[in-house]
Amino acid sequence: MQPRFPESKRHPGSRRRPGSERIPGQRRFAGPPTSFIVITVAVIQGVGTLFSASHQDAPRPLDALAILLLLAGPAGLAFRRRAPHVMLPVALLATGIYLVLGYAWGPIVLSLALAIVLTAAAGLRWQAWTGAGIAAAAVITGAALAGDVNWPVRASAGVAWAAILVLIGQGFRRRSERMADYRRRREEAQKAERDEYRLTLARDIHDVVAHSLSMINVQASVALHVGADDPERLRPALEAIKAASKESLTEVRQLLGVLREDVPLAPAARPSLARVPELVRNAELGGLHVRLQDDSNHQLIGPAQQEAAYRIVQEALTNVGRHSGAQTAVVRLVQAAGALTVTIDDDGGGMRSALPGNGLTGMRERAVALGGTLTLQELEPGLRVEATVPTHQEGTLP
Repeated sequence: MQPRFPESKRHPGSRRRPGSERIPGQRRFAGPPTSFIVITVAVIQGVGTLFSASHQDAPRPLDALAILLLLAGPAGLAFRRRAPHVMLPVALLATGIYLVLGYAWGPIVLSLALAIVLTAAAGLRWQAWTGAGIAAAAVITGAALAGDVNWPVRASAGVAWAAILVLIGQGFRRRSERMADYRRRREEAQKAERDEYRLTLARDIHDVVAHSLSMINVQASVALHVGADDPERLRPALEAIKAASKESLTEVRQLLGVLREDVPLAPAARPSLARVPELVRNAELGGLHVRLQDDSNHQLIGPAQQEAAYRIVQEALTNVGRHSGAQTAVVRLVQAAGALTVTIDDDGGGMRSALPGNGLTGMRERAVALGGTLTLQELEPGLRVEATVPTHQEGTLP
């Protein structure tokens, strides 16, 4: 009895729960800090323009207004996360006023270029294309008014760069969306794994506790009934109670160890078809006559399939002993056509229109988890529980 975990996620000494494993490359990269971008662009535009102005004969010397405009564009980038729609209008306005006033040419367009990229990356696609279009139109108009014979080439280059900047920003946006989708799918997978983990524990706890307590209850009733009249039958009943309680305590301790993750899983203790005769003997100690027909080759059945078959037989016999009032039961294990069929028939009162409880639900979940099925069929008299699971070769015993 143990929850199943992929071996790659079980490390000695690890205390992580399913879904908490760190995936390589999962750290989210959101780009450089906004403050770093603002300061860097401000330094480049300010220092670069001052340097280039000293080598130009500009119509208008740099003054306080020029410095203010040089810093206004980078300052607009500070709204990158809080209000990204503010970046591009501020950069366009600052850059346009600076150039129209005839100040010295320099890296003033850096903040505008970054504003276009960051606006597109923020998902403001139409605003980014509009800003790029205004910048391209300004380049075309400026080149034409300058009377440069090569103005068509300059204008084409300006338009191309404006479009490239928007496309770069959209590329960043698509990458961000893909990463967000990856994180969402990973979180959903981890949640599903945690849910399966809890479901597995619930099934195992139910199987161990319900089966053992049911047997203890039956044997205690026998001991009370025969204690005074037939002392010879008292000892076997007490021995059965002792054996059942010991086995239950062992499995519960192992389950608690798995929950704390300080006890290694013990493959040798995993329930298997070889232990089905023990279930039959325990059921017979409770007064139920059980016949076992095992036509399966245990060597060709994987451990997961063997454990599921064992648990299904265990729960079915527990239900027969507790609820059906049956006198006899037949357990059949048949392996054919790449599948193992487990059938438990009894001569009790059947379901009596009762709804399936946790035990039957757990049996069906075990079968379905391995790609199999579980059905209930009313007999005259009694009930048939039949489960079929594929006999995969994975995990085959040597």
